[in-house]
Amino acid sequence: MDTEPTTLPDRPDAAPVPRSDESQRLLLVTGMSGAGKSTALDVLEDLGWETIDNFPIRLLDRLVGEPDTGEDAQRGPLAIGFDSRTRGFDPADIIQLVDELSERDDLALTFLFVDCAGTELQRRYNETRRRHPMAQGRTVIDGISAERELLDPLRHRAEVVVDTTAMSANDLQNRIRHLFADHAPATMALTISSFGFARGMPPLADLVFDMRFLDNPHWVEGLRELTGEDEAVGEHIRRDPAFDTAFDQIEQLLLTLLPRYEAQGKAYVHVAFGCTGGRHRSVYTARAMAQALRAAGFSPTVRHRNLGSRAADEIEGEPR
Repeated sequence: MDTEPTTLPDRPDAAPVPRSDESQRLLLVTGMSGAGKSTALDVLEDLGWETIDNFPIRLLDRLVGEPDTGEDAQRGPLAIGFDSRTRGFDPADIIQLVDELSERDDLALTFLFVDCAGTELQRRYNETRRRHPMAQGRTVIDGISAERELLDPLRHRAEVVVDTTAMSANDLQNRIRHLFADHAPATMALTISSFGFARGMPPLADLVFDMRFLDNPHWVEGLRELTGEDEAVGEHIRRDPAFDTAFDQIEQLLLTLLPRYEAQGKAYVHVAFGCTGGRHRSVYTARAMAQALRAAGFSPTVRHRNLGSRAADEIEGEPR
């Protein structure tokens, strides 16, 4: 039996699904096992949808309740995930229920089907060594064929079909954002931090820049007890012949990378600057870089991990 998805030209998924300000948004999400339903639900949750996976679809009418036209009737968007493993799963009954709910004025219902070619699903299952839920002692491809035959009526009923055959997980995430976000994605959360290598690396930094090549103010009389937030320390660091060139190159790199991270849907980016103790060079550079990025349109949060640590010769090492 053919396990490839058929083309449904009357079920395009090219445009975002319009929202309704008057009705509760209800999204039903199903599809082939391994095609990416769980990933889609995760993204919807990040977008502010309330999500429920593996929901007994026969109970859907009880979940949404009776029509309510009162002022407090409107609720947040709700996404319900279900698949062939659900007890009592019957596509005909599901379609009937969906048709009934679609008639309600207080609901804005959309049906999403996440699909994938059988050969790609087989590759994914073989790669992860997971058992297909409908294989039941048979080969993976037999389970995929049985599931496709079972789900075919739902695929034809769905308003939106997303085929993930040639998609990465990131591609699918971006597709779901495009289709179901109420508005443009929120600005990426950018953190610029400073730290001291002598006190350990930051565990969650995406980009780390080592500023220990700069002359260390710790060994300059009158600067040791100050920090990178003091102007005298900043002047000393800026006088280092390597500072301007290195700073400009790092700034240009960040101005290249950050928009691309944001376009890929990365919600958080942490850029860390390190020096030996985390009190002088890294602090000043982080502050200066945050200021430069603000001028470029970003809104970074600045954190100094070791700014309050005591100055110590044994941490800073030998003077140059």
